[in-house]
This record gives sequence, C-alpha cells and structure tokens, in this order.
Amino acid sequence: MFSSSLARAASRSVARAGASRTLAVAAEHRPPVDLHGLQARYANATYVAASKSNSLEKVDGELLAIKATAGTTPAFASFLENPLISRDDKEAQVTDMLSGKVTPVTLNLMTTLAGNARLSEVPKIVDTYVELMKAKRGEVEAVIISADKLTKAQAEAVASAMKGQVGAGKKVVLSTKVDPTIIGGLQIQIGDQFLDLSVSSKIDALSRTVV
Repeated sequence: MFSSSLARAASRSVARAGASRTLAVAAEHRPPVDLHGLQARYANATYVAASKSNSLEKVDGELLAIKATAGTTPAFASFLENPLISRDDKEAQVTDMLSGKVTPVTLNLMTTLAGNARLSEVPKIVDTYVELMKAKRGEVEAVIISADKLTKAQAEAVASAMKGQVGAGKKVVLSTKVDPTIIGGLQIQIGDQFLDLSVSSKIDALSRTVV
C-alpha cells in the first residue's frame, strides 16, 4: 500500500513538472503584446506558429510582400476582396499561387483566410503581425515633422536624443515628414506621445493669449 501511494505521488510530481514545461514553452512563443479583435486573432495565431517553427522574420517578410502585391496589383487585390468567388475556389487558387513559394505558416494563414472568407482582411492582419514583430524587436516608431527637410546629421541628432525617451533596450525607428505649414521648429510623435515644438503652435498659443 505504501509503495502504491508513493507511486501515485511520483506520478503527480511528474505530471506537474510536465505541465510546467508546457507552460514555459507556451510563454516562450506568446506574442509580446496583447492585441485584440478579428485581425489580432489571426495575427496572434500566426505569430505563435511562426515562433514555434523559428520562422518569425521569414513570415514577416512574406506577409509584407503579399500586402505589397495587393497594393500594386489590381487583379490580386480584386481577387482578395471579391465576395463572388467561392471559398473553395479561393482556397484552391491561394494554394496554387503560394504552395512551395512561402513557409507553411504563411500558406496556412492564407488558406485559412480563404476558407473563412476573410482574405479582404489581409492588409490589416499583416499590419497587426508587423506590430507584434516591432514589439518583439523592441522597436518604437518615431515621426519627426519639420518645415524643411532635415539633413542626415540633424535626423541622427534627433534620433539620438529620443533614445533616452523610449527606455533601455528599445530601438527608435525614425521617419521624417515635411510640412511647411508648421513654419519652423519640430513636431515629434513617439509611439502614442505627441510633442509640438513648432512655430505655428507658438503663434496659435500667443494668439489665444492676446484674445
């Protein structure tokens, strides 16, 4: 009886250890940020599958290429959006177009979307997957708006100053825009934070004070 109880206890211990390992693996492949909604459901599942197959970057590139093709090829965009093509036909055509040319993860996503009549959501799903990948890389998007085009040295100086604002381990991904209406100075968007250092904003503030 003692040995039987000991065996059951050992069995429970092994089961708990196995469960702990399973949870650890799940955590390893979990998306880096919590996103919700229809597009996020597909993007999250794709991220997990790509992580498990060690193909996150490869899938990222493939999905961006598919989105780019939809943006530059009217026939392909029409195919994705056309509700008159049956689900079975779309799934077969997607398989024919992509089989052997992309990873199994990307192929599975596209055929699943075809079977669920969701191919029209491809651009938004790609954008959501890209958002997950940026979070994984620690990338923070920053946009600098200036009245005149910044020189390379000026852009690098601003990017360097921004590093202290995004936290350790984060990488600033900088893009610039020109907007003559701000007259001078800068407008800076870092993630969801907006800083207006433009001359036009100062003029507006002064006008409100005078009034």
